Amino acid sequence: MVGGGNAAGQAAVFLAESTKHVYIVVRGSGLTDTMSKYLIRRIEQTPNVTVLVDTEVDSLEGVDHLERVTVRNTQTGKTDEKNVAHVFVMTGANPNTAWLNGCVVLDNKGFIKTGPDLSSEELTGTHWPLSRRPYLLETSLLGVFAVGDVKRVASSVGEGSIAISFVHQLLRE
Repeated sequence: MVGGGNAAGQAAVFLAESTKHVYIVVRGSGLTDTMSKYLIRRIEQTPNVTVLVDTEVDSLEGVDHLERVTVRNTQTGKTDEKNVAHVFVMTGANPNTAWLNGCVVLDNKGFIKTGPDLSSEELTGTHWPLSRRPYLLETSLLGVFAVGDVKRVASSVGEGSIAISFVHQLLRE
């Protein structure tokens, strides 16, 4: 679990009920500034949850699926490899999309605009090449889809499956 807020903590406690071990990777020096006290206590009382503070994900590795995650302590520079098959990113409601500016249309808060949220003017400005409008989760860049949000993993999974059907439809065009 990457993130130090309440959503990340709640997800970690939930996942701990059905998995061997959960690591919570937190960039900050602790959880007290970003998480509710009751949730911190629950995490501390859950033996198969480890909080890694001052830590960032350094690399993801695997062949056909995720097998290992290397984390790096930002204070010491030391790296540690964890045998991990899944990573959930719950890093807050402030999108880190500045790198996409000029590539796809973003709203005034930095979220990626898709499908019906894109205006005709925005599509004209980005030289949308087709007569049809973008599909439901398609961005202003033909064939590029954006799914989910920064709060709910389930919505990302559901929207991802919808996007796949649009990808197949796009490939048939």
